[in-house]
Amino acid sequence: MSVETLARPSPSAAVGVASPVSRDVWRELLARDPHALVAQSPEWIDALCASGYEDVSRLYALPSGNRAILPLVRRAGAWPAGWAPQASMPHAWGMGGAICDAPLGAQDVAAIVGDVVAQRALVTSVRPNPLHARLWAEAAGSRGTRIPRLAHVLDLDGGAEHVWTTRFHKKTRNMIRKAERSGLEIECDTTGRLVGVFHDLLMLSVDRWAGQQREPAALARWRARRRDPRAKFERLAATLGDAMRVWVAWKDGEPAAASIVLLGRNASATRGAMNKRIAAPTNANYLLEWLAIQDACAAGCRHYHFGESGRSRSLAHYKENFGARGVPYAEYRFERVPYTRADLLARTAVKRTLGFEDV
Repeated sequence: MSVETLARPSPSAAVGVASPVSRDVWRELLARDPHALVAQSPEWIDALCASGYEDVSRLYALPSGNRAILPLVRRAGAWPAGWAPQASMPHAWGMGGAICDAPLGAQDVAAIVGDVVAQRALVTSVRPNPLHARLWAEAAGSRGTRIPRLAHVLDLDGGAEHVWTTRFHKKTRNMIRKAERSGLEIECDTTGRLVGVFHDLLMLSVDRWAGQQREPAALARWRARRRDPRAKFERLAATLGDAMRVWVAWKDGEPAAASIVLLGRNASATRGAMNKRIAAPTNANYLLEWLAIQDACAAGCRHYHFGESGRSRSLAHYKENFGARGVPYAEYRFERVPYTRADLLARTAVKRTLGFEDV
């Protein structure tokens, strides 16, 4: 079935699928979906394709009459035809799941899940928008392996001042005021010029996190560079343009804190890092968060996604002080081999050997 055939679905038609997806149609649906994220955009897929993946995204004409797109990539390489692992999105590449030209319904997601399950890939993982958690839970039913996750999302309804006065904790407002008096200089870059500054702070933060988790620093840095190499963020900056903001707070010429925020229909705080020696006494990270939230409100975003919180109570508490609510959801893995169980056993064994502690 062609993309043109899918462009005008009939409510009575069976589900139709097209791949590859027309970029014009993709951008149209991205603009119509009020929950859409930058990580679901074709430009995001372009960055993934420059990082060892292939675009296998799928466009659906659904029985409801809606059109939906599942951004999807598979590992490039010498895999048997159609067997390569697929993801929406891969680990450390943000949220995936479907976007739609009308509010998604359980019937829509069920049709998408049915298509995913029928594919030949050894494993297809979907980490949906947390705000669609209920739809995916109902649609998946007993199919696939569920990996429980927790994200935090801030509702921006009412604008920046409303968010400040009604959602921020009093302590958070006081810390931001203190940061504003700390002599910090703030930059917001959309060209990629400050990616190196951010990445240096990220590696510094990795060393600190490794100490907290009893992980060898060399191993932690190797994992971090494999997951988040500097080139990854440079490619994202090149493909996303103004949609990727690199915020940096400077104190006396030294970088104190930095964050990367993606700005589209909604905002996503995708990475943060700091030099604790400078950031802690100045509250630099609090000020950057507030400025990014104001920026998102000014851009008309509906939500500010703080991202994954995992099992870290301190991280969850930080986000909740900004008024974000915890949203339990699940990542789904539809497997032809027991990949998730084997992966969990291997990771658990390594953590026990190292004495690793989640914090």
